Amino acid sequence: MDKIPLTRAGFDKLDAELKHLKTVERPAIIRAIAEAREHGDLSENAEYHSAKEKQSFIEGRVKELEGVISLADVIDPTKLSGTIKFGATVGLVDEDTDEEKTYQIVGEYEADIESGKLNMKSPLSRALIGKDVGDSVEVRTPGGTRSYEILSIHYK
Repeated sequence: MDKIPLTRAGFDKLDAELKHLKTVERPAIIRAIAEAREHGDLSENAEYHSAKEKQSFIEGRVKELEGVISLADVIDPTKLSGTIKFGATVGLVDEDTDEEKTYQIVGEYEADIESGKLNMKSPLSRALIGKDVGDSVEVRTPGGTRSYEILSIHYK
């Protein structure tokens, strides 16, 4: 299986979520199922079915996180430099609107566009990788083609 690249912060966040699910959520849902069973007929017990559904979600997420963590390749961006690659924090300006944006290129499991964490498999990330300050990139997005100029590259 392929390794899954993660930053240290991304790895720590997933590891913390896994620990929380195993030590807090899993025991709580087991108690909720036991309590719902005490209410009698399980076929018409909404609390029981809801708790079982939540248990299924928790167990699925635990398996997913364990898989990701077992394949994690933790990369320290502070030890990198040069052109844009995984872990880079990139300052861009939209050449059409002059709007400036900053993104960090991260793995898919830690991507969160709202907090400026861009999935390395996204069209924008793929266009940026290997580029340098001053380069322009064109990216095809669902909203049309966009042009960006690279203003800065940091590895922090």
